[in-house]
This record gives sequence, structure tokens and C-alpha cells, in this order.
Amino acid sequence: MGFMQRLKNGFVRLMYGRNGVDQLGMATVWTCLILDIVSMFLQRRAPVAGAVLYWAAMALWALAIFRMFSKNLYKRREENSRWMQLRWKFQSGRKSAKERHADKEHKYFTCKNCKTICRVPVGKGNVEITCPKCGAKIRGKT
Repeated sequence: MGFMQRLKNGFVRLMYGRNGVDQLGMATVWTCLILDIVSMFLQRRAPVAGAVLYWAAMALWALAIFRMFSKNLYKRREENSRWMQLRWKFQSGRKSAKERHADKEHKYFTCKNCKTICRVPVGKGNVEITCPKCGAKIRGKT
């Protein structure tokens, strides 16, 4: 077994039972890199702002490393789940009426109580949908 294979196996043993890199960790690392680059450019013109950004990046690096080597998987997965929900909320947004009309594979129903838009596949016949937010029944034909 070569040196690189032994090194790889040692690292695998080290990371066993630890969180490793997840989406929140990668977002933290990218934020650190951007803050580091910006702080390098600000060092000459605004030394105080550059120093503040540098130390903010160092704190984020420490947080990212802590999360990667953490053995508290439940907490780290919970943090990552909240991050992914927040990211999904801002990324996807709501479909406009025009986009919903162009979707030929689904039928959209609006709840009378809470105005939530519910999506059902086309071709299911007469359906009764339970609103995921308020629990009201919606009847319609797909």
C-alpha cells in the first residue's frame, strides 16, 4: 500500500462520525474566500475596514472548520436543514400565473381560506385535496 493510500485511509478514519462538508459549510467557505479577497483590496485604501473584514473572515473560517469536524451530527444537520429551507425559499420563490398556465403537467388549486396554491398532477379525475397549511378541503377536477 502506497503512501497516498495510507494517507487517504488515515483521513477517512479521522473523519468517521464527523459532520464533514455540507451545503452550509460550503456557503461559509465561499463567503470566507470572498471576504478575504475584498479585505485584501481594502487594506491599502481603508485599513480599518480591511482589518474588520479580515477578522470576520477568520471567524467564519473557524466556524466552518468547527462544523466540519463536529461530532454532534444532529445539531449540524439541523443547522444545514434550516439553511437549505432559507435558501430554497429565496431561490424558488412563487411561480407567476403565466408560468403556472404554461405548466401542462399539473393543475393548480387555490385554497379559499389561506390562499395557498396547491399543485396536483393532471389526469387524476375528480380529487379532494387537503390544504397543507390550514387543513381545508379543496375539491376539483384535474
